[in-house]
Amino acid sequence: MTRPMYSLLLACCAAVIALASPARAALKDTIPAVKPSVVGVGTLLRTRSPAIVFVATGFAVGDGLSIITNAHALPVLDVERMETLGIVIGTGEKLDFRPATIAAIDREHDLAHLRLTGAPLPALRLDGGGTVAEGQALAFTGFPLGMSLGLTPVTHRAMLSAITPILLPSLTSRRLDSRTISQLQRRPFQIMQLDGTAYPGNSGSPVYDPDSGVVHGVLNMTFLKNQKENAISQPSGISYAIPVRYVQELLQQNANGK
Repeated sequence: MTRPMYSLLLACCAAVIALASPARAALKDTIPAVKPSVVGVGTLLRTRSPAIVFVATGFAVGDGLSIITNAHALPVLDVERMETLGIVIGTGEKLDFRPATIAAIDREHDLAHLRLTGAPLPALRLDGGGTVAEGQALAFTGFPLGMSLGLTPVTHRAMLSAITPILLPSLTSRRLDSRTISQLQRRPFQIMQLDGTAYPGNSGSPVYDPDSGVVHGVLNMTFLKNQKENAISQPSGISYAIPVRYVQELLQQNANGK
């Protein structure tokens, strides 16, 4: 075979492979598309300094006016001082606050649905087919230390290590806190165990496919080595996420007015 014919054959093979394989974006291309949908979840209290604070992460879905976060991350409001629940958006240290109302709460799966008014945010797509599998590469974007790092979304890589029951065996009674006891009294369900480091402010972060940006879960908690304070100084690298099907159920229940 002559060199020109050999080169032509290689070019044709490369073209066939390119056509047969769907284009996949890299995480560096997906992050800019995800970040505008990620918000801080916090409160506004005008007599406080700073007036705006946020303690968790949320993300926009549906029509762009629905925000999903963790139920346990919702702050307790100081009603007497007219503290307002809402989301925090902006860039860096420039914070903008948008009030939100609680549309629905699913405490069994630790999910909350907030509603905004006004202009919609870019919405993330939810996995509609339950296609996530163990060993799959994932990413999550949120605010790992809340106000400490300012309003700058941070992205971490992760891998789906296992699909496991929500509760871990308790080695000692000291680990049976009120939250664990409450979970023991509910129906067991499967949760996503991630090989990825998360921090307290990451609660409510979207866990998504790094190529498509499709959301597979909602970051829920991290495994603690010992005391709660060690979540920052000695992170375990083991985190958990609520499968996105429970988000879809929550949104559907709310749409049906239940």
